[in-house]
Amino acid sequence: MNLRNVSTPSMKSPRHLRSGWPAFALAGVLAASMSTAWSQGVTSGGSGAGTSSSGQGAAVTQSGARAASEKSRVVRWDRKFMEEAASAGQMQVQAAQMVANRGADKAVKDYAATLIEHQASANSELAQLASSLGIELPSSLPRGMRNEVEKLAKRSGAEFDREFVREIGIKQHEQEIKHFEKASKDAKEPQLRAWVDKTLPMLQQHLAAAQNLPQAGSDAAASTRTQQQRMGAGDKPGNQINPGTGGGSMAPYGR
Repeated sequence: MNLRNVSTPSMKSPRHLRSGWPAFALAGVLAASMSTAWSQGVTSGGSGAGTSSSGQGAAVTQSGARAASEKSRVVRWDRKFMEEAASAGQMQVQAAQMVANRGADKAVKDYAATLIEHQASANSELAQLASSLGIELPSSLPRGMRNEVEKLAKRSGAEFDREFVREIGIKQHEQEIKHFEKASKDAKEPQLRAWVDKTLPMLQQHLAAAQNLPQAGSDAAASTRTQQQRMGAGDKPGNQINPGTGGGSMAPYGR
């Protein structure tokens, strides 16, 4: 047998396999690439949307903080004044409430009763105004004022009357009037200025009445007369002082 004439089967792949396999492989690669690209696009898009949403949230937060900061700058002075006025008003009421039990002079007791009525009303109006402006007023006295009230509580009789008239009726009101006169010009909030302008005459009446009490001393009485002559207050019914009793004929608050 002549082996050279025997044909050996070809080890090469059929033509349709040789030509089809590369096309099939290429299609698979393209499909895989497109899937990967789509997946990356979704991930990138989602991340972008999240970043955009986060950016918008940050912008809103910054805008709100900026608006709050601007509001804070506008009312900072007003807020401080309101807090100080509230503390002063509370101090006066607390001190005046002790007069009934610790005081001796009827004129001083009458003065204290009027002060409580007027100042309590003013304190209530200030609290309502502060609430409408979103301002929280102090619920207790600062240490300095608290010490003054505690010091006054250790007195009694004529000594108490003298201390109350001079420290609360005169000194405290003189300081408060100065603050109110400044607030009448410098306060930014129109409602606060209106309250200040309404309350200031009451404080001036309280001061004048205290200065006219015998416990105030002759210098205080002379100061009252000088002030009334300078301001022309002697002819105004609301500011008249009754020299016979030493008490003040003060008009009710707000009239």
